[in-house]
Amino acid sequence: MEEILKDLSFPTDANLLLGSEDWSDAGIYRLNETTALVQSIDFFTPIVDDPYDFGQIAVANSLSDVYAVGGKPLLALNIVCFPIKDMDKTILKEILRGGLDKLKEAGVLILGGHSIEDPEIKYGIAVTGTVHPEKFVTNRGAKKGDVLVLTKPIGTGILSTALKGKLLDPQTTNYLIKTMSILNKAASEIMMEIGVNGCTDITGFGLLGHALEMARASRVTIKIFKDNVPILPKVQEFASMGIVPAGSRRNINYCEKLVEKGVADPVIIDILSDPQTSGGLLISLPEKKADILIKRLNEIEYEDVAIIGEVIEESSGKIILI
Repeated sequence: MEEILKDLSFPTDANLLLGSEDWSDAGIYRLNETTALVQSIDFFTPIVDDPYDFGQIAVANSLSDVYAVGGKPLLALNIVCFPIKDMDKTILKEILRGGLDKLKEAGVLILGGHSIEDPEIKYGIAVTGTVHPEKFVTNRGAKKGDVLVLTKPIGTGILSTALKGKLLDPQTTNYLIKTMSILNKAASEIMMEIGVNGCTDITGFGLLGHALEMARASRVTIKIFKDNVPILPKVQEFASMGIVPAGSRRNINYCEKLVEKGVADPVIIDILSDPQTSGGLLISLPEKKADILIKRLNEIEYEDVAIIGEVIEESSGKIILI
């Protein structure tokens, strides 16, 4: 998409505070001195079998971009593709019920939406929220001396691939669904209370891809401690068997020239490049604040929060794995 968009000219406006530049998580438009609109959209095909769980995960994933900039989501519109002539309508009802319950948990109103008949199920939401025009966070704020905190474990793409192949046991399946269904709401609210320098959410480009976007946007070099990265159960086992989504290879190719891998095991590279669904926040902040952030997140539902890296120097943007 970066290649496709590079020669296109987009309108500008003094009140457009954050657009498509620097691989931004959401768009931000200033309304007045105290309020700016935040907008984002996301939808995808089912990654779990249960339609209610899929609805929950899709909404949690879509809300994440607003949380990543420190915004408060307020309103949502459903986006639905469904083979209405070939599939039981109760499946769609359960997808929408799951999404609605997750929106209620987030305190977001659903206004309606748009649906089309399609041979492949797809679901997500367009989100509108608010943020203070001088207090939002972006992926271009990482500073030399910061540490990087990851709020959720990675490996959802690999486990989802194993699930599709009917290789995942019920306990791991439940843990996967629980992880993807957790909103980034609390993590976002706490980081805004503490004050941080930069943030992005980890989704389709994987941990390496989104960390690299942060490094390039912030013009810094990020060192990632691969052994510190929290990983979901069974992920390493399945990755060692070659059970990884096709997106991992695309992510590896995207990062190839700007990531120093050292002697990292190819399996670890696959895991760090695994496309995530409803992944955690990657937050750049001073180490003293990181300790506070982790302590507060550990007190609620975030069990695998960890410092996984540091910002070591200014540069044009690259990643070093150690």
